Amino acid sequence: MTRLSRMIAVVLALTSAAVNVDCAKTSAADRPRPASTVPAPVPPDMRVDRSRWPVVVAFGDSLTAGAGVPAAVNYPSQLQAALDERGLEYRVVNAGVSGETTGDGLERLDSVLAHHPRVVILEFGANDGLRGHSLAAIRNNLSAMIERLQANGVQVVLAGMRIPSRSARYAEEFSRIYPELASRYQLPLIPFILQDLALVRDLNQPDGLHPTAEGYSYVVRNVLQVLEPLLRGDGH
Repeated sequence: MTRLSRMIAVVLALTSAAVNVDCAKTSAADRPRPASTVPAPVPPDMRVDRSRWPVVVAFGDSLTAGAGVPAAVNYPSQLQAALDERGLEYRVVNAGVSGETTGDGLERLDSVLAHHPRVVILEFGANDGLRGHSLAAIRNNLSAMIERLQANGVQVVLAGMRIPSRSARYAEEFSRIYPELASRYQLPLIPFILQDLALVRDLNQPDGLHPTAEGYSYVVRNVLQVLEPLLRGDGH
């Protein structure tokens, strides 16, 4: 995922520069920490029996898999701890695999459905964009996953992504796929899973891009802003 990380860095740097001209004079890796704070990373209590709880599957690539951090403090694990702390009885399953595309995700969707999930957090597409895959194919693969999940009674939460490209038009059209699909299928949308931690030096690993355990605490906050109201309204 090193190439993917570099590409994410470029798009975030360009986005920051577009929003604030001063950012063009500042190293992306030196972006200040956000004013808001989050709780310190906490692993889930493995003594708790969650075997009978409804399942939330975190389904995606390295950002979901938690590349470079201990399994106990990747985002799905920290999400489990956060749900436990809030009294929300759901079992989180990490179905992230580094390097995967939307096509790869579609191919292994049966393994996700085998968990009989109540909710799937769907985070795919960055590798497709990096490799210049057809926008129609990306949209079709995501649509196919969403439709199959919904046909099986699964609530999908969609995580969007932005990818730079040699073609500004490609990058812009790519970024529109996610809100368009969220609108089409009436899905909750996480606008940007790395909000407030991308390119902040001490919230990322030495590559400057993959979150540290603390950085993943921000990821959990971003996910919970969309997921928690959904789960509280579930009434299981």
